[in-house]
Amino acid sequence: MTLPDPLLTGLRDALGSEHVLLDPSVLEAYRRDLSTLGHLAFNSGRWDLSGFRAPDAVVRPGTVAEVQAAVRLAREAEVPLVPWGAGSGVCGGSVAIRGGIALDLKRLDRIRTLVPESLYVEVEAGVNGQLFEDRMQRAGLTLGHFPSSITCSTVGGWVAARGAGQLSGRYGKIEDMVMALEVVLPDGRLVRTPLAPRAATGPDWNQVFVGSEGVLGVVTAVVFRLARLPARRAFASFTFPTLADAFAGIREGLQTGARPAAVRLYDPLDTLLVARSGDPAPASDEAREADDAAGSVGSIWPLSVYSPRRLLSTLGRALGDLGKQLEHVALANPELVNRYAETLPGVGCLLVTTFEGEPELVRAEEALFTRACLAAKGEANGPEPAERWWRNRLSVSFKQSGVYAQGGFVDTMEVATTWDRLEALHTAVRRAVAPHALIMAHFSHAYPEGCSIYFTFAALREDEPEATFGRYRRAWKAGLDAVLACGAAVSHHHGVGTLKGDALRESHGALHDVLRSVKEALDPGNLMNPGKLGLP
Repeated sequence: MTLPDPLLTGLRDALGSEHVLLDPSVLEAYRRDLSTLGHLAFNSGRWDLSGFRAPDAVVRPGTVAEVQAAVRLAREAEVPLVPWGAGSGVCGGSVAIRGGIALDLKRLDRIRTLVPESLYVEVEAGVNGQLFEDRMQRAGLTLGHFPSSITCSTVGGWVAARGAGQLSGRYGKIEDMVMALEVVLPDGRLVRTPLAPRAATGPDWNQVFVGSEGVLGVVTAVVFRLARLPARRAFASFTFPTLADAFAGIREGLQTGARPAAVRLYDPLDTLLVARSGDPAPASDEAREADDAAGSVGSIWPLSVYSPRRLLSTLGRALGDLGKQLEHVALANPELVNRYAETLPGVGCLLVTTFEGEPELVRAEEALFTRACLAAKGEANGPEPAERWWRNRLSVSFKQSGVYAQGGFVDTMEVATTWDRLEALHTAVRRAVAPHALIMAHFSHAYPEGCSIYFTFAALREDEPEATFGRYRRAWKAGLDAVLACGAAVSHHHGVGTLKGDALRESHGALHDVLRSVKEALDPGNLMNPGKLGLP
């Protein structure tokens, strides 16, 4: 669309001409987030197959008043407006699918108030996640929120997507950390939720906006709960004969009251590829660092995030002659490898854990959790596998470029359910996606009541972009249909965006009508980030 001149004039008057950007090369940078659809479209040049389009303008407010002005001006002109943090989402949540204005919030970059005595901080939405955490740690504090995107995401994006960090077992998810919010509503009004440890004053307005993905307003500042930096960190790892044994050990450990900061369990295929990749464990610290930097298969990461070809090659080495044959056949039909993986005998499942806090607490929790794992047929493997995971924990997102350079895809599907339904969910999703892509999984973000499953699936390119996009969409639909059939959550921490809207509507049923009513009450013109959360 062509933005009307009065709107552009008003934006320039309110924000300054230098912060109203119309250069096509700039707009292209805001056409996509880090979703696989965006990568496929960028590499193929087929944006029409993604549903993504560039915004018609990018505006960069530097104050809350400027955010209010931009929102009001867009509303008056009936132009869509999409809040934008750092663009690190993977579900299309910040994509301007109907054009309009991208509201880049990165100039809202102040830490307003830090109160160590009461362990809270007020920070503006555009602050980079890693810079924010660094500042807190210099004060002897931590938010405890460590998503793999921490270096390329903003605190406002964390809240909008209802994210979770890698140490959520100790510190909670983002919704547990939010004490209060400052939000610009779709009509330009500014609201602040009460600042208190807890309030019995009706609905929790924080939770209305946390995870709302910008469809109900623009988060401009957050008050977060903080924690003291841990005095001690410990690592432990275990191998279990089966997933069921591992589930029993983790469940018992958590239900006794132990709270590992991180719990990551790898399914048999992922464990096989790590354990039998042929890469020996480095002997020295220097060798380990070089190995980690090179992205060694032994770094406890799913191989599909490196390259489907490397995954198949490693599987071939691990399985001998049959694996070498599968290496070639599976390029055209990944279902063969997926089916064979279900029959692997005696592989076991690797579990890595971390504990942190005061030394006495760490020792007690590690002892409780270890006792539960050993009682569930777990074999203690020492700290090294968990330490290796720790050193590589933020590197996974930077090892995917080779897949896209080949014209293939790799993506992740994070879902969640209760312990009694977890194994059935794992089996159902694996079998549903198997005809379309190579698939493996790890289990993380565990609770006394249940756990999240983080599926990784990958495939090579087809001859035509339409076929690759088709395979990708079929894999997602098959996987989400299986999730819905199992009664599980269609997203645990990546959010919904444009990718999972249909599944969210089906999952929520009549509750989605409630969400739609709230949206219509706050934004009758449907101008705030349209097309997200299954909304029109």
